Amino acid sequence: MVGLRRLVLDVLKPHEPSNVLLALKLSEVDGVDGVNVSLAEIDQTTETLKITVVGNNLDFEEIKSTIENLGAVIHSVDEIVAGKRIVESVKTEQD
Repeated sequence: MVGLRRLVLDVLKPHEPSNVLLALKLSEVDGVDGVNVSLAEIDQTTETLKITVVGNNLDFEEIKSTIENLGAVIHSVDEIVAGKRIVESVKTEQD
């Protein structure tokens, strides 16, 4: 069973805990093979992050719970990849 393979999340979090700790905690979730945390925006009290999580049979609820337990919130799920292989997005003329 492969289930969810990649999630791209738009996340808002306070400055603490650190983004390093957030990435490490997410990497400990069952089924997660890798985590990428990119800082998109920062203000006085919060940071907006783009978080990419890859693996096999990812548990969205466990990932969400891990993020929320660190004081952050998911604003949106920007990409979901499921199935036997990862299909990359293709740019078209409309893009």
